[in-house]
Parts: sequence; C-alpha cells; structure tokens
Amino acid sequence: MAPVPALDSLSNSLASPEQLFAFKQVDDEKNQSLRFAWYQIISAAGILLRLPQEIIAQAIVLLQRLEVVGHPQPAYDVREHCATCTFLAAKPSPTPISWRSLANVYAYLGSHASPLKFINPDGPPTDVNPQEYYVTEGSLQRHINDMVTAEGELLQSIGFDTRVVLPHGLALTYMQALGVSSATLARSVLEHLNAGLLSPQMLYLTHQPNALAVGAIYLAARELGVKLVEQNWWEVFDVDREDLGFLVMAYGSMSNFAEAEMEKWKNPALTPIKPFARAPIRP
Repeated sequence: MAPVPALDSLSNSLASPEQLFAFKQVDDEKNQSLRFAWYQIISAAGILLRLPQEIIAQAIVLLQRLEVVGHPQPAYDVREHCATCTFLAAKPSPTPISWRSLANVYAYLGSHASPLKFINPDGPPTDVNPQEYYVTEGSLQRHINDMVTAEGELLQSIGFDTRVVLPHGLALTYMQALGVSSATLARSVLEHLNAGLLSPQMLYLTHQPNALAVGAIYLAARELGVKLVEQNWWEVFDVDREDLGFLVMAYGSMSNFAEAEMEKWKNPALTPIKPFARAPIRP
C-alpha cells in the first residue's frame, strides 16, 4: 500500500498501480464470487457480535488490503483471516471482542445452521445438532492459535497499517455544505457507500474517502431527483469528473452484481464458492 502523510487524517493507504496490476492478473469471476462471500461472512459476524457498521466496514477494507498485497491462493484458512480482520478493526474501538466470541461466531456461520445463503441455499435445516458448531475448550485453543497466526500474517502483509478512514461521515458533512438535509437522500448515500464495500472493483483501495463520498452523493441525488447546485460542485471537494464517472458507474452496477451472485447461491451446482477452503497466503 502507498503510505499517506501522518497528518492527513482523511486519507487512506491505497493500492499502488503495480499491486493492482499484479492482483488483476490472478483475478477472475470465481475469485470475485469468493470475495463477495467473504465480505458477507464478515458482515454477518459483525451483526451477530453486535458491532457497529463502522467496525464491519473497516474489517472488510483490512481484508481487501490483505487480498491485494498477498494475492490469497488456496492454502490459508480464510475463516481465520476474516475473524482476524474483525478483531483488529474492533480492538481500538469502544466495542472490542474476544477471540472466544470470534471462534464461536465463525464456527456457527460455517456450519449447517448458518443463515448465509451461499452455505445453505434453502436455509438452515430445523434439525441441526448444536454440537456441530459448538466450540469445545479443546478446539478453542486451536482456533485461537490459528487466529493469532493469521493476525501476524495479516499485519506483516499490510505493513501493520490498520488505520481505515471511512467516507460515511464525510458524505454527511458534504451534504450539509451543499445545503441538502433530506433524510431519504442521506440513507441512499449511506446505502451506496456500504454497497461499495462489496464491489469487485475494490473501490476503497483505489479511491480516497472524499471521492467515495462525492460519488455516492451524486448517484443518490440523481436517482432520487434531488437537485444540487448547478456548478461542478464535486471539484470543490477535490474530485475530478473522470473519477466521479467511474465511481457512479461502479456504485450503480452493484445491485446487478449482487443479484447475479444470489442467483448462483440458489443453485449449489453452479455455486463456485467454498468460502472456508484452506489455502496458504503467498509471501
């Protein structure tokens, strides 16, 4: 990741062109489906752990940094890395979580009782034995050891850069600056920003928070017919037309991408995802 100035509190470390090019060489439709599944797993775990959306979003961005830098190949356990990203995002927050809680939640999400559609397309059966996802004291230590190992791998791969600046608050501030106070518009903007976390284009690794916020505002206002100032207002927030156009298209395509993935989940024979398959991360 390209470093950012220490005093710039509104910027993130972004993937370099070289990292993105190398990543795209090994990326394909199956990997995009896998990533979408992993982000859903982190989201579901965060909800079960009652974490705020901010922590869930930060965990997803941390996993994306690991993916781009490390190019995950079949050999490391994604479950441990998803759990570790959740742990690291929550660690400095007012809602830290324990390794035990993570082990319990991820064991449940990977079981036949899981509510995730790509694991149980028809929903969890009613006769699942709770012993299937119960984490015993003996297996708990193994899970913790795996997650601690994954934590070291992740931190080393991303250069110990766990700081993630999100665009959500910035978007609401920009709306106030534009004189827009619509609650409906604000909700739509936040929905686009949350959907952007799941984008196969990894928008949070290619664009700074100010651009992400502006793109979401522009698209939400266009969809809802909300009139903004006539001038090129996005330039005031240091966003050029080219970046704006790319982000609007990326946000706008997310619903079709998600629907296509959900159609795959309905037919297990067509679902190429085994989100908890083991595979080592490339050094």
